[in-house]
Amino acid sequence: MGRWEPDARGRMIRAAVELFTERGFEQTTAGEIAERAGVTERTFFRHFADKREVLFDGSRTMERTAYDAILAAADDLSPLDAALAGMTAGGGMLEDIRDHAIRRSKIVAANPGLQERELLKLAAMAEVATEALRKRGVGEPAASLAAHSAVTVFHVAFTRWLSAQPAPSFADCVAQAADALRALL
Repeated sequence: MGRWEPDARGRMIRAAVELFTERGFEQTTAGEIAERAGVTERTFFRHFADKREVLFDGSRTMERTAYDAILAAADDLSPLDAALAGMTAGGGMLEDIRDHAIRRSKIVAANPGLQERELLKLAAMAEVATEALRKRGVGEPAASLAAHSAVTVFHVAFTRWLSAQPAPSFADCVAQAADALRALL
């Protein structure tokens, strides 16, 4: 390894996505990611528990952003609209990294284990949203129903946002998916 370079975490994420795209997830090792990023394997494992976590690095930050936005939502919003405000805020974190999100999505779609991890991430987001709604004073089953519905809207909006050309704002995709949900009622 040469001279220290900044942003080791970012370099490892970029290297992992490049290698997963080139070789496939299963065929890429943590050591190869570290080598491409110009860090040691030990450094890799100081940042990530395993190579899967490279793809899910921002999950906790997104959850916290959604939680905070739900709590900060206007008091007169319905539980669903408060939860949707959280999903919009969480998804807004992706606006500047759309190309990365597209590449990451393709990697996840190609691997059943990663698809399972993605579903666990969505379930965690629903738990966080439910907790925030309860903190706002929303009882059950309304808190759980609103949170899970908002996460479903998030998932549908995310899929549309990735595939639409030109790229709409993530907030617009959430609003359109939410309107489609409301039209079902």
